[in-house]
Amino acid sequence: MIIIDAPYASAPLLDYIEESQHPVLANDFSRSLADARSLNLVDDAEAVRRLEAGERVYTNSENALAWIMDHVDNPGLTEAIALFKDKALMREKLAALNPGLFYATATRDELDAVNVDDLPLPVVLKPSVGFCSMGVYVIEEPDDWACAVADIARREDGWHERYPESVVGGDVYIIEGFIGGVEYALDCYFDEEGAPHLLNVLRHDFAGPEDTSDRMYLTDETIVNEMGPRFLAWLRAVNAIVGARNIPVHVEVRVDGDVIAPIEFNPLRFAGLGGTDVAYFGVGLRTYEAFLENEKVDLAALYGAHSGRVFSMSLLNPAPEADLAAPFDHDALLARCSHVLSYHRFDPETVGFYGFLFLDTGADEAGAAERDWLLRSDLMEFVG
Repeated sequence: MIIIDAPYASAPLLDYIEESQHPVLANDFSRSLADARSLNLVDDAEAVRRLEAGERVYTNSENALAWIMDHVDNPGLTEAIALFKDKALMREKLAALNPGLFYATATRDELDAVNVDDLPLPVVLKPSVGFCSMGVYVIEEPDDWACAVADIARREDGWHERYPESVVGGDVYIIEGFIGGVEYALDCYFDEEGAPHLLNVLRHDFAGPEDTSDRMYLTDETIVNEMGPRFLAWLRAVNAIVGARNIPVHVEVRVDGDVIAPIEFNPLRFAGLGGTDVAYFGVGLRTYEAFLENEKVDLAALYGAHSGRVFSMSLLNPAPEADLAAPFDHDALLARCSHVLSYHRFDPETVGFYGFLFLDTGADEAGAAERDWLLRSDLMEFVG
């Protein structure tokens, strides 16, 4: 069973849905594609019947979570969704895996009254329910707190206009100790036995400690071989506590030495806005197909066949001062890149981003320099 919803469904996903003819929930978004795509649309009653019978379900958009929670009586599914989506509750569940990691919660109204002197800086402030780094701030100095709260006040109406409350909640915020090391994003699923299966292992690079954007994720043979086994072992430990079954999850973690600490778990989807397709563009793996068809995937072999290549995805966030209504020169941006695998254009006023860029670069200095430029550019040269 598949649920597609706004704001965006990628062409590879839609191609797979057409080819497989998996049932797709008939909603406003899927119906809007009826003229261009041959989809096997089913009504609410049929979708509910399938999900309550335990059929696997995948969605491209967290907008679909609210529909499932409102319509489906399947505690194994709905309770897993509620748990994974609640960062604060997941911290409590997994506390034994990271003893000593500071975290606290505060309501939106309490943020102004928080005494920063009582916090073990640096910390990270973020909504308990969130998406695509919206509302995420690294607090290194006491003055950073006031700046973060002011920025939340300035931006939160826009977040809620674009996404429902089930995707971007604004009532509760988490304050957690800043974890050094390297950030990674994982696309995985837990099968009917609860065993984890890895489909993407992506390193999340940042321009600096203040950067919380989704500008640069990359993967290659080395990352898969070095980190894949560690993450599988960690996911087994996680699910020994959580007990999820037959569910896909996009997981973000930080790795510092021997410590793997969770950032968030996003249920029923993989990397958002089509980001999971980095595996398809790079090595021909359709992650959602592997989950829905219960395929066994040998990531090491797939990436070993593309040795020396680095596959990256970049969510092109605007600069804070950018006018989202101003024209963006997509062609000029693409001309700066050596090997574009795919480019998805977005309406920045609707989605909040210019697009999603997928690149194939070498593991040499030239490839590193290209990725570094993209990571650090404010993209203002392409605006206006």
